[in-house]
Order: sequence, then C-alpha cells, then structure tokens
Amino acid sequence: MNPGMRTSASGMIAQQKMVDVIANNLANVNTTAFKRSRAAFEDVLYETIQGPRSPNGEAVIGGMQIGHGVRLAAVTRVHGQGGPETTGRPLDIAIEGEGFFQVELPEGEIAYTRDGSFTLSDGGQLVTKNGYAVMPGVVIPPDATVVTISSTGMISVNIGNETQTVDLGRIELARFANPTGLMATGGNFYVESTASGTPQTGFPEEGGFGRVLQGTLESSNVEVVQEMTDMIAAQRAYEINARAIRAAEDMMRSIDDLIR
Repeated sequence: MNPGMRTSASGMIAQQKMVDVIANNLANVNTTAFKRSRAAFEDVLYETIQGPRSPNGEAVIGGMQIGHGVRLAAVTRVHGQGGPETTGRPLDIAIEGEGFFQVELPEGEIAYTRDGSFTLSDGGQLVTKNGYAVMPGVVIPPDATVVTISSTGMISVNIGNETQTVDLGRIELARFANPTGLMATGGNFYVESTASGTPQTGFPEEGGFGRVLQGTLESSNVEVVQEMTDMIAAQRAYEINARAIRAAEDMMRSIDDLIR
C-alpha cells in the first residue's frame, strides 16, 4: 500500500474514534453526574530519509523525516464539577467538590458514584435507584416524618409529631489520588483500579472533601457547544484524510497509465 494512503487511513481511524467519544458525551448530556471524556492522540514512527548533516562543512542542519500517521493514545475522563440542579426531593444529594458516594454491589464489591439520586428500600435503608446500598448503611425509620441531610453529611429525622431531631448517621465519601484512573462500569458507577490508587475515605467538609447538598443533583459536565465544535473539526479532518487517499489513488493511476 502507498505510504500516503496508509498514513491518511490512520488519520481517518483516529477521527472516527474522536467522533465516537464525542457521540458518547452528547448522548449523556442529561445523565446525572456524568463526566465527559476526551480523546488524546499521538504520532507514530517516523522514516528518517536523511539524518542531521553539514552541507557546507560548518553549520549543521536538521535531518529529514516523514511521519507515518497517528494513533489513539488515551481516552481520559474529565472530572470537572457539573452544575447543581434543584429537585426538591429530600433524598437527592449532590456533591460540591471532591468525593464519591460509596455503593455496595450485589457481589460485595464497592463501587463509586457521583449520582446521588437515592431512595429507600423496603427496610428503610438508603439505596441507589438500582437498589444498591449506600455505604455506610443508614436505615431511616418508617415513622420518620422529616429527613434532613446537612452539608456535612449528617442524616437527621423527626419521629412522628416530635420536634426533636434524631441523628441516624453520616454519609461517608471516598476520593482518589487519580480519579481519571477509575474504571467506568456503566450505571453511573466507577470501580477502583491500579491507575486510580486506593480510596481515601472521610466525611463531607472535612480533610478536603466537598460538601453535600440536599434536594439537589449534579448535572453532567458536558458542554454541548464545545462538543459540537469538536465534532465539526473531527468531521472536516476525516474528509481531508479521505481526500488525501483519493489523491494518492489518482497519482498511482497516473503512474499505471504511463507504464502502459
């Protein structure tokens, strides 16, 4: 295959991956606490036609190299803060700042999420919308009339007609040295990986952890205008690489005609 065609083909593959990442970002623009992804690329091996040289015996000029395309280097997740969205539900909780909620999966594994759209199980335990328990487990009595969650994560309730509040426990958060290294598993969940490091746990508004906001959910941090701009740029780059392949084909056809 003509080297120019192979190089342009790598460019088309790279731009297709770029569009795939952008499409996923746009598809999740309304997903609670979704964090956008960003594709990063790198150039590949170079062919050195001629190394550094000194044509006049004095000044040394650089060599001549021809690159052979591009490849996907990484898809990183941007853990920027999403905007707050007021819902009015007492069990909806948003994190403003660092931290993840801890959730126990059916297999006993701990998953991490920024999606605080919680509800109660039949036993009164605080769970996710999938029914997974929020750790550490907090059980709200069935006769609780008012549920209050402070910015420090303290869950308090009023029992029956009593005005005195009862503290049930505190929400505990986790954070990672490298949150970008967390592995997304779907369902707004992440799991620990060797790249993320081990979790550090603590309470909201203590030790650098963010605060929690009751009756609020964190929205996606996807910016539609930016994604559309990136998609147009990727589309144009794809078209240019396709045109380069057609140009290389036309040149090869011209050479074939000369040989005939």
